[in-house]
Amino acid sequence: MARAVTPQRQWIVTIAAWFVALLIFFPVLWMILTSFKTEASAVASPPQLFTADWTTENYTEVWARSDYPRFFWNSVVISVGSTLLGLAIAIPAAWSMAFVPGKRTKDLLMWMLSTKMMPAVGVLIPMYLLFQKIGLYDTKTGLILALMLMNLPIIVWMLYTYFKEIPGEILEAARMDGASLWNEVVYVLTPMAIPGIASTMLLNIILAWNEAFWTITLTTTKAAPLSAFIASFSAPQGLFYAKLSAASTMAILPILILGWFSQKQLVRGLTFGAVK
Repeated sequence: MARAVTPQRQWIVTIAAWFVALLIFFPVLWMILTSFKTEASAVASPPQLFTADWTTENYTEVWARSDYPRFFWNSVVISVGSTLLGLAIAIPAAWSMAFVPGKRTKDLLMWMLSTKMMPAVGVLIPMYLLFQKIGLYDTKTGLILALMLMNLPIIVWMLYTYFKEIPGEILEAARMDGASLWNEVVYVLTPMAIPGIASTMLLNIILAWNEAFWTITLTTTKAAPLSAFIASFSAPQGLFYAKLSAASTMAILPILILGWFSQKQLVRGLTFGAVK
């Protein structure tokens, strides 16, 4: 028999949840506040959360020194492009694993997941030389392919989990009614798994947007996204924390807004198929 939740217990859980949320958000808050400080206030010792000399000069200088719209557009194209390409490959793959499993399906899924455990620097030199050899270095196409391959195991695993929750009898009924394989996947399976597909898409856009290692390694100027935009404010003379914080805030603000407005859909998709 379930125990009733007392008001005291509910208050404790609420306070604990707020504490954890603020603890996680604190570094972001510190970065945003630092972006409105002067360089002297940003490196003050002991560190100061608030200051008396707030300024927007850092944002003005960052905007004047760099072509922010170009970096932003590159991030949009790369993150959305790699996600859509990954979905185009992962949906048929997850369908076959969920509804037409073989003897080694579970082993294949585990092998795909194990590739995420490999340190990225382990394949840095082969990837760098390969991209230069085939002409994909410093191109949006190259980054789309690289990030798609990097996140493909996550996309397949998430979609496989969602598809497993859909009764196979529905697809069998569609086949009996004469639906082709294409119609079965596009018109029957996909609409039923929209919450899962949407959450997978949102999560992978976030992962691609936040990727820094490969986007900095495989680009120089033409296809550089916002991660390279942030790195450009690290100068040989040292780190200018206020300007670096302003650049970082400008880079993460679009994805924060996307996450805020899509949080309901994201949570709904991540709990799709969970025990209600």
